[in-house]
Amino acid sequence: MLESEFAALIRRNVSNSFDEDIGTGDLSAQLIPATQRSSAQVITRQNGVLCGAPWFDACFLTLDPDCTIDWLARDGDQITAGQMLCKVSGNARALLGAERNALNFLQTLSGTATRARRHVDEVAGINVKIMDTRKTLPGLRQAQKYAVRIGGGHNQRIGLYDGILIKENHIAAAGGIKPVLEQAFRLAKPGISVQIEVESLAQLDEALAAGAKLILLDNFDLDNLRAAVQHTGRRAELEASGGITLENLREIALTGVGRISIGSLTKDLETIDLSMRFSA
Repeated sequence: MLESEFAALIRRNVSNSFDEDIGTGDLSAQLIPATQRSSAQVITRQNGVLCGAPWFDACFLTLDPDCTIDWLARDGDQITAGQMLCKVSGNARALLGAERNALNFLQTLSGTATRARRHVDEVAGINVKIMDTRKTLPGLRQAQKYAVRIGGGHNQRIGLYDGILIKENHIAAAGGIKPVLEQAFRLAKPGISVQIEVESLAQLDEALAAGAKLILLDNFDLDNLRAAVQHTGRRAELEASGGITLENLREIALTGVGRISIGSLTKDLETIDLSMRFSA
């Protein structure tokens, strides 16, 4: 994603968050004199991986373009409970109005990055990529996929527009693995990946014979994963998916697959507990 596209994405996310939170106006902020200035510190109450600073900054700068934000950590850093992450100074009404949305972005994306890092660390030393999926929060897909990258993981396709993933219903509707792959190869433009999901070793053979180069092994057990890797050799890249937990992740990685996709990286949300403390 280009820098300009990334900035536009953040503006949209922040604008949408203010639309649902502030709406026609911040009634509580009217309790504070319009010209009063204030400062605040953001503290983490949990260990984790920091992520979401660009969204945090945009929240405050949208309501007060003259506010100052001094970061003591940056996206991708390991943070520890009790650590001060940043200091914010500016118009008091603006700081109070932006506080909740800014923290929502920061704690949500830090939680996603932390979860990704936990999985990446679990397979340390093994030549395998930890991949996300499209199981993301509505409206925050690009943000969560950014967080996965910050945590050391890799992105699957962003959406239906930038990659073809042929699943069992596509295969059934198209009349089989060979015809659906032939159609996919005709449709795919340069830079568009074509991946097919298989549910058995027999289907794996069909996919390989039809020229598949990226194959998702859906809910294969350990023995079948090993067999698939041995049978495939270097003819295609294999990705394990389905039923993957932190507890069995390393065993799956040791089968020799090149990629492991895990929907829970973005679907099972665990936020990082953050606190913003104001001073006069």
